[in-house]
Amino acid sequence: MSTAIVSIGMHLAGFEVLSKALLALAGVVWAVLACAFALRVRWDRPHWRTDADTPPALTAVAATSVLGTRIAVLGWHEVAAVLLVLAAAVWPFLLLAVVRHWQRRGMPGVVFLVCVATQGLAVLAGTLAPQAGDWLMWIALCLFAFGLALYVDALLRFDFRQVLTGEGDHWIAGGALAISTVAGSKLIASPVWTGWSHTVLRTTTLVLLALAAAWYAVLAAAELWRPRPYYSIRRWSTVFPLGMTAVAALSVSTAAGIAWLDRPGRVLLWVAAAVWLVVLVGFVRSLGRREDHAQDGGRQSERHQARAA
Repeated sequence: MSTAIVSIGMHLAGFEVLSKALLALAGVVWAVLACAFALRVRWDRPHWRTDADTPPALTAVAATSVLGTRIAVLGWHEVAAVLLVLAAAVWPFLLLAVVRHWQRRGMPGVVFLVCVATQGLAVLAGTLAPQAGDWLMWIALCLFAFGLALYVDALLRFDFRQVLTGEGDHWIAGGALAISTVAGSKLIASPVWTGWSHTVLRTTTLVLLALAAAWYAVLAAAELWRPRPYYSIRRWSTVFPLGMTAVAALSVSTAAGIAWLDRPGRVLLWVAAAVWLVVLVGFVRSLGRREDHAQDGGRQSERHQARAA
């Protein structure tokens, strides 16, 4: 998901070679994870059902939607439509399972994935609507509104102490507003709405962008105040909001005709790309440490067996 959104940002900024390289990487990772998902459903269903009740399960919907959006921009509308159908098919079941097991208070940043997954579908639907028809844009509008309602509910359950103590997923609080902004940009770019309806959508989208930027500033300041330099898998949940905020600025710049938003969008995009690279290095190093631990464990087991013999 993080790689695909940086790919979209690179495309919007005009760096097509980098964008396609990241798209290829995102596609490979998605395929591997999709196979793992299918195998787990087939062979380890009890544990799969347990995980499906938690907000991170919705990353499957969000990641598929974001990847589908980049593929649609590439012109492969049929493939993107298949991904939209796949994501939409599992979305209601995962969403219902997650919402049924929500806590009233004190939840981490992953709680906002209910909004991210829903708005991801809205973005992909809005991207495909010019080819599929206006009916898909109406669906995008419904998803957009529902996603905003889910964000408010998630915000009431969010543990705000995570801003200072979270390991990366707390950034989704801002990323959810950023992807909502991108969904709004798809709506205002459509000729379906004119007059007062277009004005309402445009105003809503600009407000969402301002709120996403405010979250970005608060979360960045918190990182400086309470540095968390160690690697965590949750740091990929930091890359996504960084990239999505950049894409939000670039998208609104074009859709709303606000040219000056292009420059800050490009700056934020390179920040996201830099953080993506740092997190990737941390991920690779973590794999090396796991391999070292496994080898150490094997040597210790051999020693125990030798002593026992």
